Amino acid sequence: MKKLFAFAPLTRFTDIGLLLLRVLVAVFMIYGHGLPKWYRLTSGAEIQFADPFGAGPAASLGMAIAAEIGCSLLLLLGLFSRWATIPLVITMLVAAFYANAGQPFQKMELALVYLLLYGAIFVSGPGYYSLDRILSERLKA
Repeated sequence: MKKLFAFAPLTRFTDIGLLLLRVLVAVFMIYGHGLPKWYRLTSGAEIQFADPFGAGPAASLGMAIAAEIGCSLLLLLGLFSRWATIPLVITMLVAAFYANAGQPFQKMELALVYLLLYGAIFVSGPGYYSLDRILSERLKA
C-alpha cells in the first residue's frame, strides 16, 4: 500500500502519461477543431471567422488551421513539441478571449482547458517516447 502513494519523479509511468497527453490532445484538436475548419475553408462558402490580427478572415482561419492541424501533428509525433505548443497557445488565447469575449464562461471553458494542457506540455516537454528525445540523443553523439 505504501508503494501506491510513494512519490516517484520521472518514471516510465510519467513518460507514458506524457505520451498519452500529447497524442490524445493532438488527435482531439485535429479531429474536433482543425479538420472542421479545413472543410469550412475548402467548401467554397463565404468565410466568416474571427480576425484578431487584422489579416482578414481567410488568413486568420488559415493560421488557426495551421496551428490546429500542423502543430498538433508535430505534437502527435513529439517533434519540436515545445515550439509546436506556442501557436496552439496563441490560438487558444484568441479563442477564449477574443472569439468568445463577452460570452458566458462555458463558451470559453474548452479553449481554456486546451490552453492548460498545452501549457503543461510546454513546461514538461514531450517525454521519453518522442522524436524530440531521439533527435536530442543523436545530436549529443
